[in-house]
Amino acid sequence: MKKTVFGVLGMLVFIAMLSIPGCARAEVKDPVSGLPMFASENALVSAFSQAQSRGYSGIYYAKDGAIQAPQAAAAGAGTTNSAVAYSGTNVQVAGVDEADIVKTDGKYIYVVSGSTIYLAQAYPAESAKIVGQISIPGFTPQELFVDGDRLVVFGSASPSFISNQAPTTINPADVKGGIAILPYPVQTGLVSVKLYDIKDRSNPKLLKSVDIEGSYLTSRKIGTDVYFVVNSYPNYVQTKPTAGDLIPGYRETSGDAKSPDLKPIANYNQIGYIAPVQAASFLTIASLSMTDANKPVGKTVVVGSGENVYASTNSLYIAQTSWPVYSDIGMTVADNTQGTVVTKFSLSGGNATFAATSKVKGHILNKFAMDEYNGYFRIATTISGYVNNRDTSTNNIYVLDSSMKATGALEDVAPGESIYAVRFMAKRAYMVTFLHVDPLFVIDLSQPAAPKILGKLKIPGYSDYLEPYDETHLIGIGHEVDPSIDANLVHTDNAVYYTAIQGVKLALFDVTDVANPIEVYKEVIGDRGSDSLAATDHKAFLFDKESGLLVLPVTVAQLKPGQPKNQQGDFVFQGAYVYNLTLKGGFTLKGKITHYDTTDAFQKSGQYFYGGQGEITRSLFIGNVLYTISQSRLQLNDLTTMATLKVLPFGQK
Repeated sequence: MKKTVFGVLGMLVFIAMLSIPGCARAEVKDPVSGLPMFASENALVSAFSQAQSRGYSGIYYAKDGAIQAPQAAAAGAGTTNSAVAYSGTNVQVAGVDEADIVKTDGKYIYVVSGSTIYLAQAYPAESAKIVGQISIPGFTPQELFVDGDRLVVFGSASPSFISNQAPTTINPADVKGGIAILPYPVQTGLVSVKLYDIKDRSNPKLLKSVDIEGSYLTSRKIGTDVYFVVNSYPNYVQTKPTAGDLIPGYRETSGDAKSPDLKPIANYNQIGYIAPVQAASFLTIASLSMTDANKPVGKTVVVGSGENVYASTNSLYIAQTSWPVYSDIGMTVADNTQGTVVTKFSLSGGNATFAATSKVKGHILNKFAMDEYNGYFRIATTISGYVNNRDTSTNNIYVLDSSMKATGALEDVAPGESIYAVRFMAKRAYMVTFLHVDPLFVIDLSQPAAPKILGKLKIPGYSDYLEPYDETHLIGIGHEVDPSIDANLVHTDNAVYYTAIQGVKLALFDVTDVANPIEVYKEVIGDRGSDSLAATDHKAFLFDKESGLLVLPVTVAQLKPGQPKNQQGDFVFQGAYVYNLTLKGGFTLKGKITHYDTTDAFQKSGQYFYGGQGEITRSLFIGNVLYTISQSRLQLNDLTTMATLKVLPFGQK
């Protein structure tokens, strides 16, 4: 069955709409979305040629406001059954799974380590062992999903090479829009997605491979359908390129069959755009079924690119920063301000359908700055600036309706500071900004047209990540700050010197009284130089409210006796800190787990420890056993005694 392929992201540009040959004379629109599509091969080539000559970056936006299309129905979410309680990946949205380097189904654990995927029987602990592995020459796995007896892995394949058959000299008359032949073969990245049958964990069988030229951005799993996003940049190796030369290559391979040659992922007339077009890249939202290997791969090709992705169970939002453009003399070009372009796609049954696109002021921190609730899209942004030794940044929250039209706004929050963490929770948002202290703002979003601040808390330190404990409590992970350290060296008003940032800070906030949020418990780990991967990667954070279990990987730096606090300590530990967290008792350290059998790595590194094969990056539990994962091994510890039960080294069956 042939699928219509279309899509668009946008950017407000400083020139008038480009004239695209063929489009003005005979505009063609996608019958589902209503988006204009390239009416001819020459139209697509001309758009990319002109953008290449002007140096644009493949981001597009409708200058006149939001463009919209009909929404699709929601896709269903799947469930997993297990005989014992176990933890899954820490995800942003319930019912929307995120690919990771480790997954479990409550009995087996699947781990990406180096170039190999290991399948381990994990439960019961006494029977734990490596039972199988997947290693493919020329393929580097990145992350995976598991659904029953199926496993899908995302990675990169050995680069393909485009042969250069052009003359060694270039006729200037043949150079169109700055595109010219390169005097060497061009190496292109290749995203590879592989679907396996793992009913026999000791002998996984490859069912399907999907390859797309470009780089892997992210993926989501809703029910048994997997959606993944790929950025692709054309390689200009022809003086007179065709559409086929520019459009990213694609191929599907069944089982272990020989891979066919790459072919364009779409025809020119299956790719849409929003004027004014500054074509420099393609973005593909592809989808496949984990349960039906024969189901056609969905492909929605986008003229543009993406940075951050948020997904609900029925929509996918792709955000791209639109930075100001400057002239040759350093002046900002008029009508081109710092902003974020967000394009919405409706998800249903493995298909992604364009819904609408819009733009808001400022840039976002990460995907947690975006959220969907009751049909409204909410987004938190920072407009950065610095003038006369003063940080002029401001922060905002915008609310858009289901058609991506502006509904409400809260602007100019915490002038002179920047957003460090955001968490949307139903009708509220919690936002942390930082410059001197850590203001935690409680924001009411119950009236989409009128967001407002309910209360705020100012304390030393800051949070990089916020995790809900329950409806009235939040866990914060970041760093402690002592503003008195080297205060005389500060050159920016109301700021702190970088040496004031100290150890890793865990905090529990009570927001029951929204007008007066309070920090009820605080735990500081290590001295300056200490860090936790969980502060920047939420998948590294394990929390189970029912049991009170909280685990995070930590690299600990420690000052020597008498050493000033403005100096960095020497590294003394890397591993997992295991806590019990309750509303009555706060943070209680149960134990520490490391995959380094000796302290040699720390004693030799001093202040220059950069991790290694033994660095713990993930943890999960099955029953009363804690499993920690590094590149070197899978380790089992009893959650009651913290005793090591078993170590399963990677690199051997």
